[in-house]
Amino acid sequence: MNLSHFPNKFYWGNSTSSMQTEGAWNIDGKGPSVYDIRKAENNSTDWHVAIDEYHRYEEDLDLMQEMGMNMYRIQISWSRVNPTGNGEFNDKGIAFYDRLINAMLKRGIEPMICLYHFDMPLNLAQKKNGFMSRETVDAFVRFAKRMVDHFSDKVKYWITFNEHNLYFTNEVFNISGYESGNRSIDEMYQIFHHTILAHARVANYIHENYPDLKIGGMTAYTPVYPATSDPLDNLMANQVNEFLYNNLNDVFVNGEYSSQVMQWVKNHEIKMDIQKDDLATIKQTKSDFLAFSYYQSTTLNSHKVTNDALPNTYLESGGEINPYTQQTKWGWNIDALGFRNIITNLYNRYHIPVFPIENGIGLEEKWDGVHEIDDQVRIDYHHNHIKAMRDAINEDGAVVLGYLGWGLIDIPSSQGNMEKRYGAVYVNRSNHDLKDLKRIPKKSFYWFKKVFESNGDDLDE
Repeated sequence: MNLSHFPNKFYWGNSTSSMQTEGAWNIDGKGPSVYDIRKAENNSTDWHVAIDEYHRYEEDLDLMQEMGMNMYRIQISWSRVNPTGNGEFNDKGIAFYDRLINAMLKRGIEPMICLYHFDMPLNLAQKKNGFMSRETVDAFVRFAKRMVDHFSDKVKYWITFNEHNLYFTNEVFNISGYESGNRSIDEMYQIFHHTILAHARVANYIHENYPDLKIGGMTAYTPVYPATSDPLDNLMANQVNEFLYNNLNDVFVNGEYSSQVMQWVKNHEIKMDIQKDDLATIKQTKSDFLAFSYYQSTTLNSHKVTNDALPNTYLESGGEINPYTQQTKWGWNIDALGFRNIITNLYNRYHIPVFPIENGIGLEEKWDGVHEIDDQVRIDYHHNHIKAMRDAINEDGAVVLGYLGWGLIDIPSSQGNMEKRYGAVYVNRSNHDLKDLKRIPKKSFYWFKKVFESNGDDLDE
């Protein structure tokens, strides 16, 4: 095999969430989500329009097709298809996703569906406190089963929760609309367990009823290096990696929580709300692939970790910028070798296919209305990461299903900042001015086109 080649059946594509793309927040029967009530701030937009893909998906899919993509990972907005989260389903909302998916298939773009990307239906957030409640777990499983039943003949690849390990950090209380304020350790672990149980129930349903479908678990992978050769740095970095990554992937593949994590839970008398039959349900769970997002790595200085920190929150006080890597404006380390290490280590440990379904770099860019945006920095970033992935495949023996960039048509960032752009296509709007939402290919658009259409063969040309 020529070491420059990728597998013949390899997916190249784009990943997004519903709230960062669709807009149309209050039409065709959509119910409110926790994002819909967020107000615009100095450095962020509200979520009412995003890039208006609800009305412009044909145009965006044409751009993806022209770019050579053969997969698009979307998210189904729970409150669009079920306005209250636990009530009647909305036929108009489901019909939108029928149109979107049919338009993908018409262009030779395979859909992947993510069922939850932090946009809790507002009704469930306010009345049930989200995934604190088992009623929300039941509502999510009901929603997921309906979507799987409806789209199973068109959609082969499925994800339950986007970046599932974020439910094991304090970030869970910010990303999912839970009430602000001090939260207990027990609440964090309970929300995490409830979402794992929900994932297991959906994954088991798919495997029992649709053997041809593929479902994977997903983590937000930011590998943690010890800041120095201090053994305590190494110990704590290993603990973070075990709690935030191995613990999740052990569940996804082997149906079991990490023994180290569970011993810590026992020693600290954490109440996770593990009830009868929960662990048996989780034990049945298998993943067909391991998915993850990757943007950066980080380092941990054990001497900065506060005494009250949990292993899964060490980075909040002990994280440090790596002096051996470059950083973005937002202080994110650029580390392509970290990407290779993740892919290789995941495959070595679990021996099931690996699928990076988010990767990219956020940059500040302005279009002058005339000239092409020269985003060579983005080209360099993706070139180095795709090359690192190729090395993981050809030199390390990892099995990789594909490579999905994040937001390759500009979308608001996860914090709602339209000025932190990840795309190869510029969308003409700012945080507070919608302008005309025109789509303008950047320099990287044509670079991606060459790489994707050649199945990676033109990467180094």
